[in-house]
Amino acid sequence: MSEAELEPWASARRAELDALLAARIPPLARAEDPGRLVESIRYSLLAPGKRLRPLLALAAAEAVGALLSEPVRIAAASIELVHCYSLVHDDLPAMDDDDLRRGQPTNHKVFGEAIAILAGDGLLTLAFEWVAEAGLSARQRGERGDYLRAALALARGAGVWGMVRGQARDLAEAAPATVVEIEQLHREKTGGLFRAAVEIGGAVGGATEAQLEALVRFGEAYGVAFQHADDLDDAEHGGLAAQARTRMVSLVGDALTAVQTFDQRAEPLRAIAQALARRAGGPG
Repeated sequence: MSEAELEPWASARRAELDALLAARIPPLARAEDPGRLVESIRYSLLAPGKRLRPLLALAAAEAVGALLSEPVRIAAASIELVHCYSLVHDDLPAMDDDDLRRGQPTNHKVFGEAIAILAGDGLLTLAFEWVAEAGLSARQRGERGDYLRAALALARGAGVWGMVRGQARDLAEAAPATVVEIEQLHREKTGGLFRAAVEIGGAVGGATEAQLEALVRFGEAYGVAFQHADDLDDAEHGGLAAQARTRMVSLVGDALTAVQTFDQRAEPLRAIAQALARRAGGPG
């Protein structure tokens, strides 16, 4: 699948995800929304974004032959809730203390720190509610899919052994001085959620254990490569930029190798990785 072919696929699914997110967290009247909590959640969640993580989940589900039923789409969307929560909390004064996010004032600048914290808490717990609800719905429909495995993947990717661990490392330790140290941080802070995204998609799509293992390898490699690309765009690698660029291309190659035995239904997944390689001038 070429980049030109990927964009219509991604645009259609992004529109579906945006509609799903808006419909499942509808606005409330001010009297029914203590502290403007739901308004705060919608403010950050519905801000324009690439929806890359749920797109990867949907691509992984397609790669193992699943139809994108409502339960599959809800489970895929859960990863965006976790990603959004992490951004809301990351912007807080105790973390990165940012004033802007996606071109608009950060959540705590609009709603205050206390509500921003609660919005993040709400998004995180809601993500697991959605996975559980999707699993119940899938069972009632007689669909295949392992939603318990999806919940486990989400917890591992987001929690103490994944994103939260990476954030703690970023706050508590000196800045990484080598590419090896940089990738250790990337693997946890960024890679954990990307790994979870493709594992969730595979699990709810009814993947075999071998397919899930391949998708996990894809997600781990892609996640680290993605953060290398972001850092290179932001000129954050300094004197290690050349090494990081080389590693980024190599990691995309590892991701593509992980899913090389998948058939043509994995083309969107491959195309997403190839698009990342092109950012570094690597083979597309």
